[in-house]
Amino acid sequence: MTMSASTLISPPTPPSAQPGTGAASLDARGVHAWFSGRLVLEGVDLTMERSSVTALIGPSGCGKSTFLRILNRMHEVVPGAQLAGTVALDGVDIYGPGQRAADTRRHIGMVFQKPNPFPAMSIADNVLSGLRFSRISPADRDAVVEEMLVKAGLWKEVKDRLGELGGALSGGQQQRLCIARALAVRPRVLLMDEPCSALDPTSTRRIEETIRDIADEVTVVIVTHNMQQAQRVSRHCAFFLAEENQPGRVVESASTTDIFTNPVDPRTEDYVHGRFG
Repeated sequence: MTMSASTLISPPTPPSAQPGTGAASLDARGVHAWFSGRLVLEGVDLTMERSSVTALIGPSGCGKSTFLRILNRMHEVVPGAQLAGTVALDGVDIYGPGQRAADTRRHIGMVFQKPNPFPAMSIADNVLSGLRFSRISPADRDAVVEEMLVKAGLWKEVKDRLGELGGALSGGQQQRLCIARALAVRPRVLLMDEPCSALDPTSTRRIEETIRDIADEVTVVIVTHNMQQAQRVSRHCAFFLAEENQPGRVVESASTTDIFTNPVDPRTEDYVHGRFG
């Protein structure tokens, strides 16, 4: 059944259907997406394993970022957007009856391509802002700030200037601050949409280190056009492709090793070896 944005907001989740804690699996089945009646993504079946990094790869315009936004219900806020299928967080359909979008986004966080810290907030307040929006009051705010900045690989660089504005940091530091902010609400899944595309090699390396460090405690799904990055950080890969005048589909999904060394589909081999895209 096709669902519009206006039909997706539901009453509060019954207690029996509330997700748990810790890293979670995500399971997409039969996912289709439309923009203003145009089918842009068709029949996506993909399991993103718990405590693992899954990379979504493929040329621009094949639906990777659309799929990523579907995973935490951001697709539905786009005017004219529709979708069908299911996305289950540890077996609970996030689009099911009684599921609230705000609750879903607390369990499934997002880091965007362009760093978006709150420029008028201090570094510390940026880290804590997600908790405030979620109405969560930590017992020790200073400890939370330190813990999250350590996880994001930023603590040593900013520990003596936590009161300075987040907007004054470099681009790479701002992106790591956004990661710290996303981790502060302790999501079960973290979605990352080309988080290193605008960053220098040093900042990219630090964010990749952060991804590897946090993967045990939060499931990571990352969109990347950098094939070397996909190989460095992910355990699993899904190759998306949109043929001419056709919606995007998953051509192949497997372990990262198999995708890059022993792909089943020749289109996958051509893409990962740079023959197109």
